[in-house]
Amino acid sequence: MTATGFDAAGYKRDQRENWNAVSEGWEVCREEFETGGASVSALLLELGGVRPGHRVLDVGTGTGDPALAAASAVGPRGRVTGIDLAPDMIERARARVRPGDSVGFEVGDAESLDRPAASFDVVLSRWGLMFVVDRVATLRSLARMLVPGGVLAAATWAAPGSLAPMTSLGFGVLARRLELPPPREGAPSPFSMGDPDVLGEELAEAGFGQIEVSSFEAPFVLSSPERYAEYAKAVTPPGLKALLRERFGSEDDPDTWAEVADAAAAFRRGDGRVFLPSKTLLARAVSPAA
Repeated sequence: MTATGFDAAGYKRDQRENWNAVSEGWEVCREEFETGGASVSALLLELGGVRPGHRVLDVGTGTGDPALAAASAVGPRGRVTGIDLAPDMIERARARVRPGDSVGFEVGDAESLDRPAASFDVVLSRWGLMFVVDRVATLRSLARMLVPGGVLAAATWAAPGSLAPMTSLGFGVLARRLELPPPREGAPSPFSMGDPDVLGEELAEAGFGQIEVSSFEAPFVLSSPERYAEYAKAVTPPGLKALLRERFGSEDDPDTWAEVADAAAAFRRGDGRVFLPSKTLLARAVSPAA
């Protein structure tokens, strides 16, 4: 359920601008993020039963994951379509396509995607569905686009955010230093689909059956606390960087990013690397039979 009076159009505009702005930083830090993300992609393909010849939709593909992994699984007889709201993310995803990959990337909004019924055998989403405004309506639309008995396999961050430090640790420091208000109840956020019971209820309301929700700790590893601070800075949206400039004179404020590194240092192991196992929910649901 979305917050009353929520400005959906403004939110989508901000999301597009934010993801465009961080697309370069996301690409620079993709190797670090994929230490944990790749394992989740593999689990989603397994849950979805992705196999040669399948038609697969990846919702919120970002720079191309897990769509590219799915392309390897479906082979030349299949086809993968990755969509994302941010054109700059899509351009970076397209740059990763290799000759012969059965994948295409499109700028698209999951909430207004207009595809015929039974267009896909599997729908995947890795940490993307949490950002849609009307989750049940979007899930219902995805169910319609699946063949009868088709599978939705999605990953969402678990709530509360303290269970997913890879995505919440840096933001937590910024929120404290900038004295940000708590997220608006019912508004989309990285953790808006973090309750497994609610997630299952929303899938059922959208018409899915055979619903399974499990959890998994994605094994994120970074070389040092300082590298985590670099990652956090690279993926910080421009609005927060503007607030840093306003409050501290620069988005590069050394005290802020030193505090982020200090927070990451609590997760450092003996070899100096930072281990940030982050809880993610894995949902599998089946579209209704015709």
